[in-house]
Amino acid sequence: MRHFLVHTAKDNVGVAVVDIEPGKELSGLALDNGAALKTKSLQQIPLGHKIALRDFKVGDTVIKYGEDIGRVVANIRAGEHVHVHNLKTKRW
Repeated sequence: MRHFLVHTAKDNVGVAVVDIEPGKELSGLALDNGAALKTKSLQQIPLGHKIALRDFKVGDTVIKYGEDIGRVVANIRAGEHVHVHNLKTKRW
């Protein structure tokens, strides 16, 4: 079973393709090269939301779809939910 997908190998967040419960070992797939990915969930992550695939510090850049989608405004651990509470756009 796949729990999350990434669009490119350089993405550092995955997109949940199912509702994810905390404490689960997760399987993912990189769509560009077919690479299998693994992580463990630390928080509940709703379907369609982002999961951190590595630790982030304030100021780090999040990559999704191979593109910069924003900067981290609160530290995030691998396996945590990435959303508006810890990620902001760089546009303004």
